[in-house]
Amino acid sequence: MKHLNKYYKIVALLSLMFISLQSFGQQDPQFTQYMYNMNIINPAYATADEAILNLGGLYRTQWVGMEGAPKTGTFFAHTPINEKIEMGISFTNDNIGDVVQENNMYADFAYVLPVGLEGKLSLGLKAGLTFFDVNFNDFVLQSGGSSTDIAFNENISKTFPNLGIGAFYFTDNYYLGLSAPNMLTTKHIETENGITASGVEAIHFFLTGGYVFDLNPNLKFKPAFMAKSVKGAPLALDITANVLINEKLEAGLGYRLDDAINGLVSFRVKPDLRIGYAYDFTTTNLGDFNSGSHEIFILFDVDLFGLKGGYDRSPRFF
Repeated sequence: MKHLNKYYKIVALLSLMFISLQSFGQQDPQFTQYMYNMNIINPAYATADEAILNLGGLYRTQWVGMEGAPKTGTFFAHTPINEKIEMGISFTNDNIGDVVQENNMYADFAYVLPVGLEGKLSLGLKAGLTFFDVNFNDFVLQSGGSSTDIAFNENISKTFPNLGIGAFYFTDNYYLGLSAPNMLTTKHIETENGITASGVEAIHFFLTGGYVFDLNPNLKFKPAFMAKSVKGAPLALDITANVLINEKLEAGLGYRLDDAINGLVSFRVKPDLRIGYAYDFTTTNLGDFNSGSHEIFILFDVDLFGLKGGYDRSPRFF
């Protein structure tokens, strides 16, 4: 009975997801530590730090304690090829209840142009594949029989091409980015017997920005924001305010509009290694059914040719 109840709960969660898909609701995974995970949402993200390979990984488990809650893992790697070209790869795995799996694998290309004395404008393109899989093998929706809901009749395994675009303006102290990481709309589930059970990947638009204020030589204030827009859903807005102490310890608070309050902390273990953690406290009615969301990340810089002299260089704030 306990095993059966688990799948009832996952079915309920999936049903909500399919309803949101049908109404072109929000689908892309969300991140609290978006400022350290920029490649996933914007192919134009660039550092212009030649000879340095930037690696990053993030894992998020959302709505802990709720059956079938999403779990998301991301990985990216990118490096400048020369003064104007930066290239990389990005990967995202989104898992809902071990039933729905979506994997996105992309190659990223960015072209960086100088703007004025300090600024740079990067224009980016993301191209790759989305692998969408749904496995209903363990679902039992009726006692002694199989499901009569056609949305759960057959497993799904599809592959879609996808393209993304972005622009990213940055200096040493601030950045502003605009992107659409998935430009091609695709149907995941088809209509059958006159009953619509379709899931459509809608285009998500991201607007991001951040600034570093030098309060004193050992203390910096780093506000940032991310706005996400998709047809048929209200605007999603994250606002974060961090402080950076001695260029090693970073901590702050964030707010996701009508959704969650966040706490963030990260530590620069070595000049080339940073780790971080974030916790979301859910402020919606879902808060009655979960204990919050957790995120961890790791960022690692590799000096490819040993040209940076032990990383004795100005720190990268974004």
